[in-house]
Amino acid sequence: MKIAVYVGSFNPVHKGHIKVAKTVLKKLVDKVIIVPTLNYWDKNNLIYINNRINMLKFYETNNIIIDTKNNKYEYTYQVLRNIKKEYKNSEIYLIIGNDILENFSKWKNINEILKYNIIVIKRNNIDLNIYKQYEKYNFIYLDKVSKKEISSTVVRKMILENNKEVLKYIDLKVYNYIKRNNLYIY
Repeated sequence: MKIAVYVGSFNPVHKGHIKVAKTVLKKLVDKVIIVPTLNYWDKNNLIYINNRINMLKFYETNNIIIDTKNNKYEYTYQVLRNIKKEYKNSEIYLIIGNDILENFSKWKNINEILKYNIIVIKRNNIDLNIYKQYEKYNFIYLDKVSKKEISSTVVRKMILENNKEVLKYIDLKVYNYIKRNNLYIY
């Protein structure tokens, strides 16, 4: 079985995140495991993990799994290591955006991570020379999966401003959950 691991803050989950998971599932793997992180090294405005998990659960299927056991790990290599233990006979892939490649070599235990297959989703315009340093590794490059570039930062700002245009970027069930629980109103 081929399993892709999608680690992130998902603060909140938006349509772009789900489109990535569904595209990878359709084109490359049998299952996608989404792992929302408890803490994220460069984020200080994360809402409580259970709220982020609850929003992601709207998208759980037989082939899209919302992982609630591996989000305590601080580093991606730990998540991958643990999932590989659980799915011993499976081929494990990691999903990243190409915007991450600029600092990817600085990740903790990068050599261990590079032993996995890496699915790189094209997001922003990035210098193609950055790809050259990874030519010898198992990288699979996918073109943009969404016409609309969106970030959770923009979504949070729209929610704070009570901008109904946010429904272009998040599903109504996520929006209703956010409103019902008074999230992102700081």
